[in-house]
Amino acid sequence: MRIVFFGTPEFAVTTLEKLIITDNHEIIAVVTQPDKKRGRGSQMIPSPVKQVALKNGLPIWQPSRIKKDQETLQRLKDSQADVFVVVAYGQILSSEILAIPKFGCVNVHGSILPEYRGAAPIQWSLFDGKKETGITTMLMNEGMDTGDMLLKSYTPINLFTNFNDLSVQLANQGADLLLETLEKISLGQLTPIPQNDTKATYARLISKEDYTIDWSKSALEIHNQIRGFYPNCVTIFRGQNLKITQSLPLGEIENLELPPQFQKLPNYLQGINEISGNVGEIVKTIKNFGFVVQTGNGLLLILEVQLAGKKLQSAWNFINGTRLEVGESLISEVS
Repeated sequence: MRIVFFGTPEFAVTTLEKLIITDNHEIIAVVTQPDKKRGRGSQMIPSPVKQVALKNGLPIWQPSRIKKDQETLQRLKDSQADVFVVVAYGQILSSEILAIPKFGCVNVHGSILPEYRGAAPIQWSLFDGKKETGITTMLMNEGMDTGDMLLKSYTPINLFTNFNDLSVQLANQGADLLLETLEKISLGQLTPIPQNDTKATYARLISKEDYTIDWSKSALEIHNQIRGFYPNCVTIFRGQNLKITQSLPLGEIENLELPPQFQKLPNYLQGINEISGNVGEIVKTIKNFGFVVQTGNGLLLILEVQLAGKKLQSAWNFINGTRLEVGESLISEVS
């Protein structure tokens, strides 16, 4: 197929790379968001998708507002594309654009639709503690992820999975599902299935406020927030912002198959149920693991942190470096 690829972040890169090395597809052009200022020097940095396109010598189009950009619209009309492939592009496509390609616009979405329509499906599925998610390919319409579904691919989520892990997994899964979808479209083997709008949920954009840890919530809720919004969840320790990047709710581990690095942890938890403190209080330290915080419901073991201006480190190294003591508290308000 002749393809115009729309995508911007790292999540879209795997699909683009697999399309490039597939012999029976031709990437006519790549449409991606304009370069953005990033980092301390405020340098203009191209999107991850643009970097791959540059490396492979592909034509790149970067309209700031694709609905209003007549030059890009004409290019798309002239492209004679069989299909537009859209993976986390970041702009809404007009009905005029959607109608251009012969087989329509195929979107790779990071959830099992109609659940988690919207901008951040992977993050919110983790935040909600879902035990399964996946990828849906669909034919796009003018709505927000409301188009008819083509294929689905499922994957389980365990308690140790964070946003980074799941993004990588789903990016690979999405790339494979997209290739299967295109093959079946070309062979006329797919019948689009309308979504059931009554079962739809929405995965809104994440705001800065979502990163603040509220220690009055349960240990499991906080853990899901930390892994869902990895690596950005933050609290206050000794007046400074402290990011919490890895945790484990101790009330959940009895029935878990623990990874090798946690096999010895139960040995340190004898009598843990008799320990309690105020919400946000550090009630115990565990050698080689980290420190335990009292939440509104249950105890949360903190395993990895990053103090403002410092590097990411294990919670055990943080304990030793700061001389952290049992009885100190973490505060929900952040600056």
